[in-house]
Amino acid sequence: MRSRLALCSLTLAAVAATGCSGTTQEPIPRVTQPADLPSQPTPTEQPEGDGGGRNGPPRAEGTLVDLLEVPWGVDFLPDGAAVVTERMTGRVLRVTADGGLGRLGAIGAIVPQGEAGLLGVAVSPDFEQDRSLFFYLTTGTDNRVVRAELDGSSLGTPTVVLDGIPAGFIHDGGRIAFGPDGHLYVTTGETGDPALAQEPDSLAGKILRITPDGEPAPGNPDPDSPVYSLGHRNVQGLAWDDEGRLWASEFGDSTWDELNLVEKGGNYGWPEVEGKGDDDRFVDPQVVWPVEDASPSGLAYADGHLWMAGLRGQRLWRIAVSPRGRASDPTAFFTEDYGRLRTVVTAPDGLLWVTTSNRDGRGEPTPADDRIIVVRP
Repeated sequence: MRSRLALCSLTLAAVAATGCSGTTQEPIPRVTQPADLPSQPTPTEQPEGDGGGRNGPPRAEGTLVDLLEVPWGVDFLPDGAAVVTERMTGRVLRVTADGGLGRLGAIGAIVPQGEAGLLGVAVSPDFEQDRSLFFYLTTGTDNRVVRAELDGSSLGTPTVVLDGIPAGFIHDGGRIAFGPDGHLYVTTGETGDPALAQEPDSLAGKILRITPDGEPAPGNPDPDSPVYSLGHRNVQGLAWDDEGRLWASEFGDSTWDELNLVEKGGNYGWPEVEGKGDDDRFVDPQVVWPVEDASPSGLAYADGHLWMAGLRGQRLWRIAVSPRGRASDPTAFFTEDYGRLRTVVTAPDGLLWVTTSNRDGRGEPTPADDRIIVVRP
């Protein structure tokens, strides 16, 4: 049945893109409760608690959809359904809360090598008026942000919002999200060239903040630049807490992965510092992990905690956030239960959607991978 999902080819030119897709959404087969899905975290990793909520362990509710090809970006439409991107195929999917799965279209001319391809997605905060979806993707020349309108169930022609972001085989960043201020935040990697993270005129190794039209957002450190913070190696997770503070999860090199509280104009030290450097020139991370325990990607906020997906670590981390903005008490769940975890997002109903990334060339996929797993925090 999956073979009938012919991809719509969208040819992305240097400055614009073209697109097409069907007007119907063909269902994709799924497994609601595969036999290998445990319903609880492993006992050795369950902190004492009431079995759910702020003090108890999270609970896996089941697989929402399966048989995906490296799902990467997830964001929610006003009707509660999610838009999901697949990094390697370029497909853009619509997933409902009851597991319905359909195709909205595809982005062509992506270069899905290494860590690159079709990455993050963000739904416009004014979607009901402008019907706009934003995507971060890798072409043969750069990384870029594009916008496309959703006409019913059909993805329209993408147009370039911001291009010229350095691209590489590794460290392409790729997470995009609208903040509480209505501006679009974009994470970029240093593409394997660490020096770019400290170059203020380069868009690599940064968190960018732009308007929906791609202009530097008002209030940026430099009014003529989209750069909001610098000194990042490869940020792939963004989340805001209840107080509107921005948090970011970041890949370390060989020693420490990081959770950072992002400050306007902050320099986070890479490559001069990995982890906590106690150097006044740089902002120290709030929490660090050995790289084998995390390799963090997605980040979400729910129930008074940050939730961070681990790729190499193959676990979901819960981190407490105090009212004063201090992160502490990282606790791991589901270690090695589902393999590599790429993205975690908070659904409109308060549940977490967690995607696996076992078909990215670095995992050991099961017949059901890749999947979206629903977790009750």
